[in-house]
Amino acid sequence: MRKKAKYILLLLMCLGVQSAFAQYGQINHAKPLSTRDTARTEKKVTDDELLDSLRKKEDNKRDSVVFSAKFIRVTMERFLSDSTQTFALDTGLYNFENNYSPLLDPKHPRISLGYDGVSQRSLLFEPDQTIGFSTGLHALDVYALKPQDIKYYNARVAFSNLSLFNAFGSSAEQVFKIIHTQNIKPNWNVGFNLNFNGSRGFYSTSNVLQQNVSDVNAALFTWYQSKSKRYNLLANVIYNNLKAPETGSILNDSVYTKPNSLFFKNSANVRLPYSYENWGDKSLYIKQFYYLGRIDSLSKGKANAKILPTQRVAYTLFAQSSKYNYLQTNQPDTYNVFPDYYYSSNRSRDSLVVTHIQNEFSYSFYLRSKSVKFVKNEVKLDLGLVHDLYNYAQYVSDTTLNQYGYQYLHQNKVQNNTFQDITLKAKLGYRFSDRIGLDADFRQIAQGRDFGDYYYGARLTLAGGNKAGKIILEAYSQNSTPPLIYTNWISNHYIFHNSFDKQKTTSASFNYINNPLQLDIKAEYFLITGYLYFTAQPGGIDAHPAQLSNDINLLKVSIGKNLTYHNLHFDNYIVYQKTDYQSVLRTPELYTYSNLYVSKTFFDVLKSNFGVSVRYNTPYVAPSYAVGIGQFYNGPDITFSSYPVASVYFKATLQRTNLFLMYDYANQGLQSRGYYTVNRYPQQDHLLKFGVSWTFYN
Repeated sequence: MRKKAKYILLLLMCLGVQSAFAQYGQINHAKPLSTRDTARTEKKVTDDELLDSLRKKEDNKRDSVVFSAKFIRVTMERFLSDSTQTFALDTGLYNFENNYSPLLDPKHPRISLGYDGVSQRSLLFEPDQTIGFSTGLHALDVYALKPQDIKYYNARVAFSNLSLFNAFGSSAEQVFKIIHTQNIKPNWNVGFNLNFNGSRGFYSTSNVLQQNVSDVNAALFTWYQSKSKRYNLLANVIYNNLKAPETGSILNDSVYTKPNSLFFKNSANVRLPYSYENWGDKSLYIKQFYYLGRIDSLSKGKANAKILPTQRVAYTLFAQSSKYNYLQTNQPDTYNVFPDYYYSSNRSRDSLVVTHIQNEFSYSFYLRSKSVKFVKNEVKLDLGLVHDLYNYAQYVSDTTLNQYGYQYLHQNKVQNNTFQDITLKAKLGYRFSDRIGLDADFRQIAQGRDFGDYYYGARLTLAGGNKAGKIILEAYSQNSTPPLIYTNWISNHYIFHNSFDKQKTTSASFNYINNPLQLDIKAEYFLITGYLYFTAQPGGIDAHPAQLSNDINLLKVSIGKNLTYHNLHFDNYIVYQKTDYQSVLRTPELYTYSNLYVSKTFFDVLKSNFGVSVRYNTPYVAPSYAVGIGQFYNGPDITFSSYPVASVYFKATLQRTNLFLMYDYANQGLQSRGYYTVNRYPQQDHLLKFGVSWTFYN
């Protein structure tokens, strides 16, 4: 039975890969590190038996070792910030049916233009806590690989993972991912990520290439650790090429209100059939750190050992070249998608090029007892200096007369600027015991274009044991310069020259977490001064930046509670938001996600879950979308009806293979014929999806 099932999975995967490569692209959605491992190990072996087995393998003899996830340890840069720690590889089924797309994250829901790979933003209020220069272009950010997303491995055997996510009988969603990593020396690991997304969507003309998503993410990474454990090197090279259609939406604005009308969705006419955005970047990231003085260790000799330095020096180099392009090919704006044009009425080649070089130096000091069984009475101090050098240039396509009097098109540089920022950083931490900890974070731009930007934060953790849970009290104050697109922007359809004040955000939060009760409660309060947003005249399409003169108060309460009875599981997540400026900060008051499923093992080998998940948010005034600048704005006051969106799924693990089969939006036609999250952009229809993730060791 097991062999037959594997052959069936292999056939499905091969068929799906062929369709996935018809279009490029992928989305990277980083999953939380987990210690759960569902890989089946037929025989436990000691280290001596493992060594003998590897020697036999080298001698071309029969290998008796069954390689599994226990030979792989994984970490990320954020877990190496003040110590060296690794985690077991996650091969579990948790949220497997949603992890392939950032649009499906249950705790971070998003609105979008309709499907995977197109412009999106958060449904809930989730402020950015960064300071310094920003372009203000973030509509495709979640689909790109970033240095902080890279996972680093310690792989005692070669590890590979192939993942395919597709839609049955449709090319609406196509995602393919590859991960491979191996140690070339016991203390030196290398690997790569390669991801593709070739989704065509639900309302498109399949023979028009510009209406299809075509994403490529590629990364090479390495982690080197000296034999003495004192020196570490993390490095990665990343390439992102993201192409997303900018159709201006379909012409039919009553697709869900006229049930008897004849309408073919796969050949629907759109307002801009040859218009798309193309974002890309290339980056190099190198981080080196060295431990000085005494080195301590927790769980020494075990796989989960944690290396604790007493002093550390670090240097980070980050170099990135980014391009943001919007292209409109020889088509008049017949349906008034744009408010105006400044260079050409039927052709756009808007481009922003940004070069960023960052150098960071830091020193860390740790004071603790020499006897380390757990972290107790420890003082930590991190000091850092960051230098950022930026250059940005903006281009538009313009018509000019040459020396012979003939018109020709060329890219005209409309602005160019080079500047720098110097940021001072400090972190202070004190562990009274393993149950009480205090952390503070200070970042201040002391010189440069964005002088005066700062982030000051503090966090107090109070843990009362495993059964009592823990309380986290957190507060921060942030002052940030308006992004470039708000203050100085020149393109074919939008020109902005504004002088806005810095936006200031002050926040305080209370978080209670109890793992045995599977309970997570968080209350957050935000006070926003000088809120920046995009808006338009009443009923208009003239999207433009604006700044609110009054303060915004927002309360956000989220509750996560999971219930388990034998094999029956009921996971729930609820968010309530309330603001005194709902007309400006357009988000729903209530969002819920529930997942009811049964876990079962069939034939002693097929670990499976089958159930139904339901998402719901209360009605709210939907935002509109400005083509050409990738901004969601407050346009016409349109409130769409809101109904639950349910998905029925089955997912399972068979040895080293995870798979799911999901009927997404299964309740379409029962309560509603369809739904919107953005004005004029209908969301996906009911669809049968499948996903396969196949892991190989050695």
